[in-house]
Amino acid sequence: MTQGEGFTNSDGLAGMTAYDRTGEKIGSVEQVYLDDRNGRPEWVTVKTGLFGMKQSFVPLAGARRQDDQLHVATTKEAVKDAPRIDADQHIEPGEEHELYAHYGLTRPEATARGVAGGAAGGAPMAGKRGREGMREREGMAGMAGAGAGAGAGMVGAGAASRSAGRDDGKADEMIRSEERLRVGTEEEVVGRARLRKVVVTENVKTSVPISHEEVRVVREPIREGDGTRATIGEAETEVTLHAEKAVVRKESVPVERVRLETEKVTETQEISDTVRKEQIEYDGGKGERGAKGEGWRDRKQGPRH
Repeated sequence: MTQGEGFTNSDGLAGMTAYDRTGEKIGSVEQVYLDDRNGRPEWVTVKTGLFGMKQSFVPLAGARRQDDQLHVATTKEAVKDAPRIDADQHIEPGEEHELYAHYGLTRPEATARGVAGGAAGGAPMAGKRGREGMREREGMAGMAGAGAGAGAGMVGAGAASRSAGRDDGKADEMIRSEERLRVGTEEEVVGRARLRKVVVTENVKTSVPISHEEVRVVREPIREGDGTRATIGEAETEVTLHAEKAVVRKESVPVERVRLETEKVTETQEISDTVRKEQIEYDGGKGERGAKGEGWRDRKQGPRH
């Protein structure tokens, strides 16, 4: 994949939502990096990772704008695995080389104009963030136009000299990188609790006292002089008996109020994952005075995490 013409200005890029070439959302565009040579936007940083805590560099080569959406020509996974670079500074040549290699882009030739308009060479593309870099470039262009001649030549020569010196220094060093774990938390739905009221039937036994009337024969002797008349003949009499019976009546009464409440419980969970890091080895080789080579050796790798 080669680099296309890209965007001519950075207006409106910051704040757009970035999508990969399959239409999957990546994140929001935070910063725009411009090419120091022509002032065109070349890279943007997009918030990725858990809760958008990471900013990844995304190339604008082959990207297109659609309303408030930025559709880039790479995949979300490629953006997620992009080299970690500080988004608050210039993109250094070594860092930019890593980005080009990661995205499979062809790095354009980096040239700068010298005193006589010839190629000074070695001026890397180092983007400045947003409109700040554009204002600086416009100021330098104004000074060069107003100075016409000696002034413009000194500005060009100085810039070319510093760039060339920096490239010479970068030729004998390399960038060692390593991955680090960034662990956060996010809420997810793990289940649902419901209250449901159903009607069930159960047998209830209780005791209730009931009464009834029974008949018994009571005999009392009649004393003389009571004035009771005696008659001889057949007769009968009766008495009404009463008894209580159990009567069942049902009524609905409220007995309890039931509701659901949630309670947050915090626990500590051990997280483990595999991270990659680079190690630097050197080959002592054979010195200029014929010293015996030391072979490949592991040197100090930096702080352990």
